[in-house]
Formats: sequence, structure tokens, C-alpha cells
Amino acid sequence: QVQLVESGGGLVQPGGSLRLSCAASGIIFSRYTMGWYRQAPGTQRELVTFITSGGSITYVDSMKGRFTISRDNAKNTVYLPMNSLKREDTAVYYCNSKLPGVSLGYWGQGTQVTVSS
Repeated sequence: QVQLVESGGGLVQPGGSLRLSCAASGIIFSRYTMGWYRQAPGTQRELVTFITSGGSITYVDSMKGRFTISRDNAKNTVYLPMNSLKREDTAVYYCNSKLPGVSLGYWGQGTQVTVSS
């Protein structure tokens, strides 16, 4: 069975930092593209960033420079360090895994990030 388990969310003040983690099981982790998405209240889910099995990283322009992504294949874990957080970054953040060339993908349960003073 496939599981993506997220952690690291919480409450942070504007300008602060958080690091999200997503631990995967039930897949050959190193073969998958891993991504982070978010969904704010009243909005559609949007892509934040993703990293391929070969380590190629893609960022969305609105988050580029503040958010990063990395993966540790030995730990089956992908990370999202977030810096200079803004109130508009408040959202549920979701982990995603996708095998290139295959339609099947997986989602984590989401972790809440709240940026507030």
C-alpha cells in the first residue's frame, strides 16, 4: 500500500520559516517525481514545486526564491523548506508522487501552514 505522510506544518509569524517533510512508503521512491502543492481557503489547489527522479527542480514563479525542494532517496523523504513566509502562504500543503509516463499518482493527507501575527 502507498502512503505519503506529511509533517512540519504549524503556526508561524510573517517573515518566519518552516520546513515540511513528506515520508513515502509503498513505492520505489527514487523512481518518482515528488511535488508539493497547496490549497488556500476558497481557492483551487496549486503547484508549489517539484523535483524529478534525476534531481531536476521546477519552481512556480510566485514562490521561487522563498521556497525550495530537496529529496533524500535513502530516507524516502522529500522536503520543502519555506522562508520569508507571508500571510498569503497560509494553506494546506500536500505532498504528491508521480511516476513519469504513467497516469497514476498519489497524494498525502495535507499539513496546515498558518502565517499570522
